[in-house]
Amino acid sequence: MAAPKILIVDDEPNIVASVKYNLEREGFRVVSADDGRKAVDLAVREVPDLVLLDWMLPGLDGLEVCRALRGHEATRTVPIIMVTVRSEETDKVVGLEVGADDFVTKPFSPRELVARIKAHLRRGQAPPSAERFVLDELEVDWGRRTVTVKGKPVELTRREFDLLHALIEAKGRVLSREALLDRVWGYERSIEIETRTVDLHVSQLRRKLKKAGERIVTVTGVGYRMLSDA
Repeated sequence: MAAPKILIVDDEPNIVASVKYNLEREGFRVVSADDGRKAVDLAVREVPDLVLLDWMLPGLDGLEVCRALRGHEATRTVPIIMVTVRSEETDKVVGLEVGADDFVTKPFSPRELVARIKAHLRRGQAPPSAERFVLDELEVDWGRRTVTVKGKPVELTRREFDLLHALIEAKGRVLSREALLDRVWGYERSIEIETRTVDLHVSQLRRKLKKAGERIVTVTGVGYRMLSDA
């Protein structure tokens, strides 16, 4: 079985060399691109298992690259980790909206980066036993990974879909932010992670589900649960 292939997209040679060294030590195969247009072409041609994507790039910036990869059939579900100096919440929201799965802020720990990559690669939750989930106007087809509200399709990112899955699967039980990080992102508890990333994804999920999103309620000081009845 071939080792997972990681695409590094960054125009700083020192960063590419350092990340490549650490990933190859862990057994990954690595390809790289130093501008946005090359990155899209390479990703479509190589179809990596995961993309590490810098935000500030020549040609197309990271957001445009992310949007292009999510719009192409070959790369639509490939996990994308944005690697960036940007740390403001508004920047992360914009990244989530175009399809990023995760963020790592520069400067970063190689150990943390490798842990996050491994976490994303070992995801792939088994769908619930039922083929579909229906609750009022919300309908989810697990096999096709599609969501509709009042019969209209809702475009969710890979991570938003997995988050919805975890909340539905909990059957009304409260899930802490740490539990959601573990179930949806697969992060090891020994790694310090910003639980704020869960809040950002929940916010985006609620917005996209509109009225149905009101069923995802915040339990102050704990986490989130999804109401199964009115």
